[in-house]
Amino acid sequence: MTKDFRIKQTQFLLPKILLTSFAGLVANCKIVWLKNFVIRKFIKTYNVNMAEACYSDASKYESFNDFFTRKLLPEARPMAQADFICPVDGVLSESGVIDRGKLIQAKGRDYTVQSLLATKEENLFSQGYFATFYLSPKDYHRIHMPIDGTVTKTVYLPGKLFSVQPATQRSISKLFAQNERVVIYFDTPKGKMVMVLVGALIVGKIATSWHGEFKRKDHKQTLIHDLIHLKQGEEVGYFKLGSTVILLLSPDSINKSAPLLKANQEVKLFQSLG
Repeated sequence: MTKDFRIKQTQFLLPKILLTSFAGLVANCKIVWLKNFVIRKFIKTYNVNMAEACYSDASKYESFNDFFTRKLLPEARPMAQADFICPVDGVLSESGVIDRGKLIQAKGRDYTVQSLLATKEENLFSQGYFATFYLSPKDYHRIHMPIDGTVTKTVYLPGKLFSVQPATQRSISKLFAQNERVVIYFDTPKGKMVMVLVGALIVGKIATSWHGEFKRKDHKQTLIHDLIHLKQGEEVGYFKLGSTVILLLSPDSINKSAPLLKANQEVKLFQSLG
């Protein structure tokens, strides 16, 4: 039995909704001694840099979720002067050209733009660019605009709650197209852009700054927007517990002589993407 098979088998057998619901109860708990214990244990276990946070004292947070969605000091992430900036803290797990409608999930595994966006429309972002960002537990979990843009549509897609850790990405086919996710469509000065916020095991909620938290459903939900303008660097949304953000960009959006950063590279919010 291979390691990948064992990981895949475990992910299918886990009571994912039950575990995620239980984690949500603990994360929302406001019992002072319990939430302080959980937050301090988490900080120590994952070596979270609290010097960057607006509140460095664990006792200042009302709950674990309040801590997990903490905001950073303004000076913690200086913004690069670039057309596109990084929307999150995390690891750029994969990036590259969208070739024949396909994106790379991990070595030897790919999936399609159509399956990710749950659309029948063909040739979306053909020869455009994609970037997949994995947010680990220690990272800042708010998502920001990589460029000025206008939100045109938000789509909630129900799905599984597989873990999105790198080992699981290597083991389960079309993982990001199977998991619960929120797809956000933008018009930008550089063309069309889509940002996909992917849910996962233990992820309590996905939220956007204009809609708030999305409740878990068993059906697709589409929201059409008018005049939601966001400046580069403004907040898009957040995860309650970590997950993955996938960015899809039009072919002419990125300077071809300065391509996206290489895969498996740690990135910081607001650094240049090209």
